Amino acid sequence: MRRQIGGGIFACLLLAGLGRAQQSQLGADFSHEATDFSQSCGAFSLKTFAGCGETLFTDHPLHIAVGSLPPGNGFGVGPAFVAHLTPNERWRLSWDLDAVASSNLSWRAGGYMTAVYIPKRKIVVTTGGAGSKPSNLKVTEYPIFHAYAQSISLNKLAFFGEGPDTLETARSYYGMQQTIAGANVVWPVTWGVLGALKASLLGEANSRSVDIRASTGQGSPSIEQLYTPATAPGLVNQPGYAQFGEGIRFRPSFAGDYIRLNYLVNYQEYIAPGTSGYSFQRFTTDLQHQFPIYSKTRTLLPLDHNGPDDCSEDPTDTMHKCPPMITNNLEGSFGIRFLLSESIIPAGNIEPFYFQPTLGGSDINGNPMLSSYQDYRYRAPNLMLIHGSFEHSIYKWPLGIALMIDEGKVADRRSDIDFSHMAHSYSAGLTLRAGGFPMVYLLFSWGGHEGTHTTGSMNTSLLGGASRPGLF
Repeated sequence: MRRQIGGGIFACLLLAGLGRAQQSQLGADFSHEATDFSQSCGAFSLKTFAGCGETLFTDHPLHIAVGSLPPGNGFGVGPAFVAHLTPNERWRLSWDLDAVASSNLSWRAGGYMTAVYIPKRKIVVTTGGAGSKPSNLKVTEYPIFHAYAQSISLNKLAFFGEGPDTLETARSYYGMQQTIAGANVVWPVTWGVLGALKASLLGEANSRSVDIRASTGQGSPSIEQLYTPATAPGLVNQPGYAQFGEGIRFRPSFAGDYIRLNYLVNYQEYIAPGTSGYSFQRFTTDLQHQFPIYSKTRTLLPLDHNGPDDCSEDPTDTMHKCPPMITNNLEGSFGIRFLLSESIIPAGNIEPFYFQPTLGGSDINGNPMLSSYQDYRYRAPNLMLIHGSFEHSIYKWPLGIALMIDEGKVADRRSDIDFSHMAHSYSAGLTLRAGGFPMVYLLFSWGGHEGTHTTGSMNTSLLGGASRPGLF
């Protein structure tokens, strides 16, 4: 039943998008891509290599979708389709459809619709002079709406138990399928202090269905052989969830754009209708800081006006151009992030282990955290992380060096989250950020109490593409 609901919503998104897309616009996009392919990939040479890669992996309407599935499940490859529609002066619509699979038979498929509302504004341009009013001609953020349906099946996820005191020897594996269907909105606030701080109000409403299964033939036992519902909450029963979220985000910059902030405060409710004992809430504070070394260093934040398979720089550009693969700019920056995630679990309720955040290697959404530890090493309802980073391009190439340091901990109770007894990790490696191509990183990590860890990953979205729905 869950798969039928998720598949039905996915089909509705697909049919609605294809049915409303203007045939002439879609045909023009196919013709433009065919010309790009002929020019950049028709005759192979070093000069055309970058252009051919750009066409194959970032162009529209069709390109090759690539990216890492959650740690342990390999590298996904498959087709992606992107279509755009401009029905009038006020709306810019786009659709993304993609499906990827990896060598261990894990897969992800989804449909994503984005609607950008461009309000009518009266543009006032003045000629200057003493006492004249300033022009209101400036870059504007737009209200943006997303709708999506995504299903993912993962055959190898690690579970070491719940809490900060678990052992390496307690590792087990499980499989999971999760289907998410829902919508979210990003509404910029343009007045007063909130406007100066580039604030946006966030809202989301999702349905989530999860199916946990055994994972046999791995290097450790399957989860049901080592754990019970008492030690792995939610192991036997996985109810459907209605999940809602409300938040506010700030993205101001200061000191001539040499201080860039990305602050998020978010509250989520996970409600299991008709099932007692499984509802909970989560409060998240995520404070990210970027300190560019050069004025032309990119922010690299996901762009809300895109889908995950779209790297368009400007929603009003009818050509939907992605940034060039090669630039002539030196780029580099320092970063500091503070992340606090706390769960509010009513008496008599549980938070299923598969919705709990993790530290170690990378989490299920692909974020590196305490990278010297095994993936998913520590898991609990509450988490705190302090992450420091440095990244710099090698000459003016899209290849760069990266250094990272992490301090973090998880806790079963909110009162146990503090700055004592935090685990730590150090990382050094290489990054690849070329145009709209998904960001790639290769890290060697050390410094914890459990050896070293080498991590290689490719982002699941194009650079400049919107993030996919999170898996917890």
